[in-house]
Amino acid sequence: MLYILDLLFSLICVILLVICVLVGVAFLTL
Repeated sequence: MLYILDLLFSLICVILLVICVLVGVAFLTL
């Protein structure tokens, strides 16, 4: 259970990081 939660947390962090990068790129290209 703890392993699954840790994996889920890591996945959420990666998704947030990707969103931040995409927003940054979109902001720079405007």
